[in-house]
Amino acid sequence: MEGYSVLLVDDEEEVISIIQKKMDWEGMGFRVMGYAHNGLEALEMAEEQQPDVVMTDIKMPYMDGLELSHRLKERYPQIKIVIFSGFDEFEYAKEAIRIEAEEYLLKPVDPAELQKVFGKIRETLDRELDEKRNTARLQEYYLESLPMLQESFYTSLIEGRLSAEQIAKGLTSYQIPLKGPYYLVTILHLSASEADTTADPMLLSVAVKRLAEEQILVRWGGRTLNYLGDIVILTELENVDQMKVYTDYLDEFCRQAKHICNARVTAGIGYPKQSLSELRASWQGARSAVSYRAIYGNTRAINITEIDPGDHADEVWEEKAIQGIIKQLRMGSEDELKRELTGCLQHFPEHGTSLDKYQIFLMELIAELSRIPQANRSDMGQLFGRIQLSESQEELLQELFPVCEQLREEIQGERQNSVRSLVDRVKSYVAEHYSDGTITIEQVCRELAVSAAYFSAVFKKETGQTFGNFLTDYRMEKAVELLLTTEQKTYQIAEELGYTDPNYFSYVFKKKYGSSPARYRKGKEKQ
Repeated sequence: MEGYSVLLVDDEEEVISIIQKKMDWEGMGFRVMGYAHNGLEALEMAEEQQPDVVMTDIKMPYMDGLELSHRLKERYPQIKIVIFSGFDEFEYAKEAIRIEAEEYLLKPVDPAELQKVFGKIRETLDRELDEKRNTARLQEYYLESLPMLQESFYTSLIEGRLSAEQIAKGLTSYQIPLKGPYYLVTILHLSASEADTTADPMLLSVAVKRLAEEQILVRWGGRTLNYLGDIVILTELENVDQMKVYTDYLDEFCRQAKHICNARVTAGIGYPKQSLSELRASWQGARSAVSYRAIYGNTRAINITEIDPGDHADEVWEEKAIQGIIKQLRMGSEDELKRELTGCLQHFPEHGTSLDKYQIFLMELIAELSRIPQANRSDMGQLFGRIQLSESQEELLQELFPVCEQLREEIQGERQNSVRSLVDRVKSYVAEHYSDGTITIEQVCRELAVSAAYFSAVFKKETGQTFGNFLTDYRMEKAVELLLTTEQKTYQIAEELGYTDPNYFSYVFKKKYGSSPARYRKGKEKQ
């Protein structure tokens, strides 16, 4: 283990340097992941890296240590806080207790005292980690968390094998209070290739499932089960408007799973349904959403209704083969699509399938492919109706592949256009509202009617920047323009750009361009 991570926060770099040098961090079981000069900078670093411990001064510009501690505890309750200050004031100490800080130390910090403090913190962190990773406890929990009848009932729901009468009877017999009005399936998929190779995959799955029950089920309710190698969550929603909030919550959960369990989890969120008999369609949507991790990356939540609103619910025969082709239509290359089609058609003679079954499959495949253009508001569906079900695989492939390739280009082109349109709308929004000092991702997402999880994924993929960095860069470009074309004072420019604190504006400007706004202006005037 490389040690628990520590983030040091103080506006005096000399203090940070002394603390780093005087302490044997590695010997204590810690590592300093970095340091920040103020609370705002520390909050950004914590959001990206999620340290185990934050050691912060109180008096700092832009955001003090108490406000930082309060926000960290609000967002990441597991983070341990150590506050050190040159002020021996009761009110500060009382506030530190209120936010559940581990310790309140006075400057100058005594190395021996600090070592004792971090020794206690390490014991606490070790104990918490053991509770989550202890092999014996996980094995015991795994055995105790599988009520056989309920597990079988949930599996039957997902597989669509129960009639309305059987569902009603099962809910009563197995004491399962599922009342809707909307039902939703979420798949938590663990990327085995990127997981810790030293961990037992079964125990890792149990750890993630337990974490899901502790966080997702406590907040949203629902049930969990293991199905086809994934963790499946059945959730009830009061209305479909909750989907965006739920998606964002799952997105944060995926990051928590990486930090706590060392597992890369993709949360695929299916279509909301108003009947338990339609739960299979929601599960199929969740499975499709998981497959999109090839585009949007893992360790995040992917909501199928935001990516592909068309609900492909009738895939009931040879689903794996058909889904493989559909996946390549949506995300694959021309060569990958051709290989998938060829392999699918070759499967039948290699396994001695009868001609009748082969032709039925082809009709099912063409029928399923013809539905995709309808869901995507395309007029290509009629092209599939003209394909002849030739007994020759070569002739069939010559007819089928060009149509599939044309559809692949159209689907991927439309999705890319949709993403670019979203990004363009964001840029337009920023151009109109950059002077609003309260602008947030949540505010932009409400305006665009998308979840923050989806927005963050596509915006970063398309622009290479987070929204926060893009907004800052845009404001800095405007700042340069105003410095060079007007005689406005720095505080006036700061206010026009949405910065309520002129000093913080100067701090951000200097961080970007290497000099203060005033010096930058003078330097350009001399040129």
